[in-house]
Amino acid sequence: MDTLRVEQVHTYYGESYILQGLSLTVDQASIVALIGRNGMGKTTTMRSIIGFTPPRRGAIYFKDQDITRLPSFKICQKGVSLVPQGRRIFPSLTVKENIIIAARRSRQVSSQSLEKILIFFPSLRARLNNRGNQLSGGEQQMLAIARALIANAELMLMDEPSEGLAPLIINKIGEDIQRLKGEGFSILLAEQNIPLALKVADYVYVVNKGIIVFKGTPEELKVNKEIEQEYLAV
Repeated sequence: MDTLRVEQVHTYYGESYILQGLSLTVDQASIVALIGRNGMGKTTTMRSIIGFTPPRRGAIYFKDQDITRLPSFKICQKGVSLVPQGRRIFPSLTVKENIIIAARRSRQVSSQSLEKILIFFPSLRARLNNRGNQLSGGEQQMLAIARALIANAELMLMDEPSEGLAPLIINKIGEDIQRLKGEGFSILLAEQNIPLALKVADYVYVVNKGIIVFKGTPEELKVNKEIEQEYLAV
């Protein structure tokens, strides 16, 4: 069963034609990676799904419900959360306040739900009263994911979670993403870090200028040198 289905989506910024009939699916409790060079449509895909930049044509389904033109807050209420590029936490709020404010229906977060997040990210427990700007890059990324978890997301859209992080921290984030899959979450991962994407993903799409130019398993992509050279090599 697919959690997310994107069908022939065409998205513009003004008159700039970004997504040109892009389609993809994310199965339940799976990790799908959307990879490609900068400026090829990865972030626009995320923005189209979450409702920030609705497509002009095409359709987006979450658990067979059409969410194409719903406002973003209603898409989030249905169980879709965005972990944005650059983390976008509130720097002046504490870790606990950042988590609480992300709760969907109320700012009152149960101790059980908060404890579940702290078990998943134990390094945040000692930092609960630290402000966001006092955290390391890796801790900020954990906090960004925690904010999605507290909103009871079933589908997580992760936009470049490895950006700006050291290799050891990237490995840890990769492990966290795989643990989320083990907990039953579905994940669409937009990533420029190809080794990370291929390590964690069950299925991969390569996007170039708003068009899917390859879809298949990580193993199939690894042996396709033509796609790698033309669309992924720097």
